[in-house]
Amino acid sequence: MLKQITKNYYKAFSMLLCAMLCLASGIAQETARKGVVRDAVTSSELAGVTVAVRGTSNSTQTNAFGAFSISASTGQVLVFTIVGYEPYTITVGQSTTLDVNLQPSDNVLEELVVVGYGSQRRSDITGSVASVPKERLSKLPVTNVMQAIQGAVSNVNITQASSIPGDNPSTQVRGLNSMSANASPYIVVDGIPLSRTDGSINDINPNDIESVEILKDPSAVAIYGVNGSNGVILITTKRGTSGTPQIRYSGYGGIEEPSHMLEPVSAEELLNRYAEYARITNTSLFDGGPVRNEYEWDNYQNGITTDWLDAVMQTGTIQNHNVGLSGGSENAKYYVSVDYFGQKGIVKGFDYKRYSFRTNTDFDPTKYLTVGTSAFIAAHNRDGGRANLTQALAMSPYARMYEDDGTLTRWPMYSEQLWENPLLHTTTDPERREFNMSLNGYAEMNFGNIWEPLSGLKYRFNGGYSYVPKRTNEYQGLSVYNVNGWGRIHNAESQTYTIENILTYEKVFGLHRFDFTGLYAARSKYWQQSEAIGEVFPNDVLEWGNLGTASTQKVTSGADLYRSVSQMARLNYGYDSRYMLTFTVRRDGASVFGPNNKYGVFPSAAAAWNIHNESFMANTKNIIDNLKLRVSYGVSGNEAITPYQTRSLMDSNPLGMGGLSSAALRYRHRMGNDDLRWEKTAGFNTGIDFGLWGNRLSGTIEFYKTSTQDMLILQRLPRLTGFADVWSNLGKVENTGIDVTLNSRNIVKDDFSWSTALVFSHNKNRIIDIYGDGRDNLGNRWFIGHPVGVIYDYTQVGIWQEEEIAAGLHRGWDEQAEAGAVKLADLSGDGIINDDDRRILGQTAPKWTGGLTNTFTYKDFSLNIFIQTVQGAMRNNVQIGGAADELGRRSAPADLGYWTPDNKSNEWRSLSNRSNVYGYGFPKSASFTRLKDVTLSYNLPSNAASRIGVSGVTLYASGRNLYTWTSWLGWDPESRDIPRGHTQDNVGDNTNYPMVRNYVFGVNLTF
Repeated sequence: MLKQITKNYYKAFSMLLCAMLCLASGIAQETARKGVVRDAVTSSELAGVTVAVRGTSNSTQTNAFGAFSISASTGQVLVFTIVGYEPYTITVGQSTTLDVNLQPSDNVLEELVVVGYGSQRRSDITGSVASVPKERLSKLPVTNVMQAIQGAVSNVNITQASSIPGDNPSTQVRGLNSMSANASPYIVVDGIPLSRTDGSINDINPNDIESVEILKDPSAVAIYGVNGSNGVILITTKRGTSGTPQIRYSGYGGIEEPSHMLEPVSAEELLNRYAEYARITNTSLFDGGPVRNEYEWDNYQNGITTDWLDAVMQTGTIQNHNVGLSGGSENAKYYVSVDYFGQKGIVKGFDYKRYSFRTNTDFDPTKYLTVGTSAFIAAHNRDGGRANLTQALAMSPYARMYEDDGTLTRWPMYSEQLWENPLLHTTTDPERREFNMSLNGYAEMNFGNIWEPLSGLKYRFNGGYSYVPKRTNEYQGLSVYNVNGWGRIHNAESQTYTIENILTYEKVFGLHRFDFTGLYAARSKYWQQSEAIGEVFPNDVLEWGNLGTASTQKVTSGADLYRSVSQMARLNYGYDSRYMLTFTVRRDGASVFGPNNKYGVFPSAAAAWNIHNESFMANTKNIIDNLKLRVSYGVSGNEAITPYQTRSLMDSNPLGMGGLSSAALRYRHRMGNDDLRWEKTAGFNTGIDFGLWGNRLSGTIEFYKTSTQDMLILQRLPRLTGFADVWSNLGKVENTGIDVTLNSRNIVKDDFSWSTALVFSHNKNRIIDIYGDGRDNLGNRWFIGHPVGVIYDYTQVGIWQEEEIAAGLHRGWDEQAEAGAVKLADLSGDGIINDDDRRILGQTAPKWTGGLTNTFTYKDFSLNIFIQTVQGAMRNNVQIGGAADELGRRSAPADLGYWTPDNKSNEWRSLSNRSNVYGYGFPKSASFTRLKDVTLSYNLPSNAASRIGVSGVTLYASGRNLYTWTSWLGWDPESRDIPRGHTQDNVGDNTNYPMVRNYVFGVNLTF
């Protein structure tokens, strides 16, 4: 009996032990497999890739960083799938870290593209929608995403007029559609507008961006109605995915320097200029020479020179650090990122810091309801006194920098008082702060998950709130030779509310597909500002801290309220993936217009034909993978004026009456206009999309024509009306052009690939009408039949020589001419030089632009080379023009020559202040070709990454603005260049700043 019990106990123990060993064995084999999925061509991380264990229900998706984690046993098969890429399988081995590279699919037409208030398969799109290459959104040292897009998308002209840290580039989509209204595209982030909230593209951290789409033709932008006339940029940020939490660190650091150094003349050459100027003006130099000014004499006597450009410039630095966390479950997903960006400018005092935080969440509390948020905070800091590059370039190398007590000399070339010490304002410490706090949320209800017959019907609510405060505090005292003291506090803020109700319904009946979108939206923006200025302070101790101590005080304030309501309906119809139609109509109402025309209606229609899906194309399947013809026509709008411009406003004005001061009211200079209506742009677009030989060659060719009429123009009025101007609907502008995008996969091997992307765009802009009477507007340089921005000036044909003047050749041509003066053509033939001799010499916008990107991959290495070109633009050259009487009194660029009796130049004028009496602007070609950026990256193999405890490692080195081919004399053909003492759009010469070249090293780590 005991023996039987023992036997049974042993048997049971053996079975239990076996079960435990089997379970332990299974657990040991079912281990977590981590890795990163990348595009095999561009090496960019891929989010949303489905990772599944074949034969099981176990699956997950890659997160916003392309990382995944899934449990799988040795010998099991992992399957990786995502729209637009070939499926990929891998048999699990002993390694727990995997590197996966997916090849782009030949059937890229199934890729989903954001089109505004939803997404569509690329094959179903009827309008012009350009997607920014994903590789442009990473591994580039940029402050904002527009700098990464520059030159990479056809007919999106992005100009970096200022490289000042934190400044935004200007952007135009398909030319200038207005003569005076805002021409910037409308920017939407995660469905909520960023434009017209007083926020900027700098608020959006490039590391957080998942994709960027640009809507260009009237059909695509019509859904944004009044906001779409200048194109629409849709930005989608990264979101969380289900699976194991993933942490990613992205960081880079590097140095900056001028992309081109505008070297000044040598000390010896400046003395020659001084001597020549003294000869021309018949004046003596200081104490017999050879210097002009008192404060130059001591340094000249002692052989002391100062490199003033070196004094105001420095080696700049740039750094960025970003930490992102994403993950979640099937019903709750999150993405969180924290970012710091810091830049020390190449001109002293031009520093910039940005701190940002973003959190995106998505929750599925029920099977029919999804809610989520998209919130971010961005803080910008541009504090500090700044050096003045324009003043530095003018300084004599013998000029005095410091006084005996160590303070900066105010007038380094005294007794010359045109140029202050360029370092003077670095002694001040102004505050320039700006913030953007945005909270956006959504709730989406899927009625099909409530009741099956309602399948395809969804309702989505979008709500957004944006708070943008800005402040500037500054004080100028004894350090800048302001003996009285001057302080200012300026505060401004805006609060914007957005509410959108979106109803969508999608249904498929056999070969028919219907997709309807309806929208009702409302927006409100309240803006206010206040400014306090104080003058004559008892001391400099408190600076702006107590403006109440100032003897003279001035306070101003202002506020306005903007409101709009919108309704939109869009219907997409498709038959058998061959024929697609889109009909859209939008109605907008805005408070900025008068009571008679507050609303505008903007319709559009588009059609597309997937020719390659026709039966008669069956024999071409081995050659043609995609062939689609698109055509569209639509109307979009532009409000582009601030509130209350249609009203006759009044100001209070103190008036002395009866010995007392009374408040009186008077009309402002602008007349009201209750009939002012929307500026409208109607346009036609036709395009063809193609893919050949397994999409080894693919691309898009488009032709468009747009016409903007009822333009918002500030019309001058006769003074007898009592007003100076009025906003009116006048004129008509037309744009025609062509967009070309080509992509080729030149070589595709297991270990090596080479792909090329080419973009080309041409735009012709011309004014059709201005006032309805066929007259030009000379004051604004608007000429019928020509572009909005033109160079209108004389034509230089040489320099007047002494022998020509002696022979009297200037008589009956230019009676004011003297030797060394600019010789201008007498085009009217009337024997004098006057306004009748001016002609249109060129246009300020480029005639055509292009970009060429080559990407090479070899095993784990990737090399990306991008070249940009801008051709056909012209600008007045400020360095050559300068002020009429300054050339002999200041330093100048070494490349800038001048005429003398011994150097009989026929290109450069003399140093005489009468060498350019007609104010010729010296227009020059601003065309250039630029090696925009080169990036070399390396993906660390998975086994090496796992040994250091990470899932993925990417190392890269990048150079930006490496070399520019141009004939332009100056810092750069794109850079802003404002003459001393002038302002341009309320920006002075103290903000001139060179284009920068930078070199960075970066790393992306995924844990």
